[in-house]
Order: sequence, then structure tokens, then C-alpha cells
Amino acid sequence: MTADDEPHGVRVHLDRLLAERDMTLTELGDRVGITLANLSILKNQRARAIRFSTLAKICAVLDCQPGDLLSFEEPDA
Repeated sequence: MTADDEPHGVRVHLDRLLAERDMTLTELGDRVGITLANLSILKNQRARAIRFSTLAKICAVLDCQPGDLLSFEEPDA
């Protein structure tokens, strides 16, 4: 297992935020300028990094704070 494969404990709450705003992943991608494939990676907890500029765009469109989108849970060892 490489360092990139190790559990990091960061959780993305994109599904919840989209549901609360009655918005689809496709609509978010169009409004933010991010591919559906990249948003799916983020939504499905497979992302290993996110640019601050991307995070800022998502937060602007969803009218939320980074802490609404991301949380940390201690990973299982």
C-alpha cells in the first residue's frame, strides 16, 4: 500500500448538499466547470486531493462553507 492508498479519513458530503438544494451532479458540473467524472470521484470518496479553487467554486455554487462539504473521521487502522 502506498501513501496515496492509505485511508485519510476525509469525507465528502456532496450527495447531501445536492439533495438539499435539489441539484444534480450534472448541473453542479455545468455550473462549476468540472467534469462529471471528476465530480463522481469526489462524490464517491475516491478523491485524494482537491484544489482550493475547485473547492471555492463548489462552495459558491452550493452556497456553503468548506466545512459543510468536508468532514474528518479517524480512519480505521
